[in-house]
Parts: sequence; structure tokens; C-alpha cells
Amino acid sequence: MKSFNTVHTGGQAEITEKKSRFIANVFPVSTEEEAFTRLEEIRKKYWDARHNCWAYVLGSDPPSERMSDDGEPAGTAGKPILEVIRGRALTDVLVVVTRYFGGTLLGTGGLVRAYTAAAAEGIGHSKIITRIYGFRLHITIDYADWGKIQYSLGKRNLSPEECSYTDKVELDILVSEDEEEGLRKDVMEGTNGQAEIKRVEECWFEKR
Repeated sequence: MKSFNTVHTGGQAEITEKKSRFIANVFPVSTEEEAFTRLEEIRKKYWDARHNCWAYVLGSDPPSERMSDDGEPAGTAGKPILEVIRGRALTDVLVVVTRYFGGTLLGTGGLVRAYTAAAAEGIGHSKIITRIYGFRLHITIDYADWGKIQYSLGKRNLSPEECSYTDKVELDILVSEDEEEGLRKDVMEGTNGQAEIKRVEECWFEKR
């Protein structure tokens, strides 16, 4: 099954390490342009901060990845943030960690730990979802068959996106690429071949 994990709603979190403040902001993004627009918003919001370090991952097979230490010692900020994103297996996400210097040097190890912790906290305060590749099917059946079709959908943990009741029952179902054939078979068997099934579109949809 083709799927990926991403951020539906970004979050924010803050940690303090030896009086330095690390503020993480997480955003769902789908393009590089969108990522840099969000980054610029953070730079303007925290205009007086010493560092706005960041990393993003876009797409898959292979993903596009970029990162920046924004003046911190090389490898102490952008890479740890990127590793947190990778570790959560996320894509289409930007994480920016803003640092207000507290007057005490943290050293290389301290910086890596702080940026890692801040990024993890930010993602922890975000809503993570799984998106699945599949199809929207439009199904038309007789009222007499509705109970059997409801049972078949329940077995597969599927719920109609929309239902309308006129002279027949019409419903839209989002189904993964792997599950489409099995659902079609169930519906046709449950209606003695009388159902009408149309593939309306192919799409990525949220797992519920």
C-alpha cells in the first residue's frame, strides 16, 4: 500500500537549556516555496533571535531534504532537526528551531541535544496523519442491498464519504489501491451483480 506520514496541523514547543531558549515551530508544507515562505515568517516573528535553524523533507522516492545551521557550529542544529524528521518517517514538513542565546556556551554535544529535543517536542505537539494513495469510488445500489453493503464496508473499516437516498442509494467511498479490487468483488457479490461502481478519481486521502 502506498502511504506516507505527514503533519496535518503544525505545533509549537519550547525548551530551555542553560538559559538559552529553543522554540520549535512545525509546519505542513508541500513545496520548497511554501517552506521558505514559512521560514521567512518565523524570521520576522523572532527578528531578535540569534539563530533560526531549520530542516525540511518534501515528497518521497526519493525525498527532497534541506537543512541549515544558521550560524551555529556545523552539524549541531540543522542535521539534528532533520534526523528527528527522518526518525518519525515524516515528509512534507518543515521544522524551524529558534534560539535565544542565554549567555552560556553549550558546546557541540549540548547544542545537538538541545536542537534534537526541541524538534522532537515541536513534532510531539503537532497532529500527525497518514495519507494513503487510492481512489474515490461512486457506488449505486438498490435499497434492498444496502444492509449487506454496510456490513461489507464495516468488515473493511470503511465509511462512506457521502450518501444520498433517492430512488436508489448512492455513496462515495475512499479506498486504497490495494483494497479496491476486493471491495468491488464484495459489492458485486452482495448485490448479485446489480451495483454500479465508478472510479471517480485517484487521490491521496487521510487514513481515519
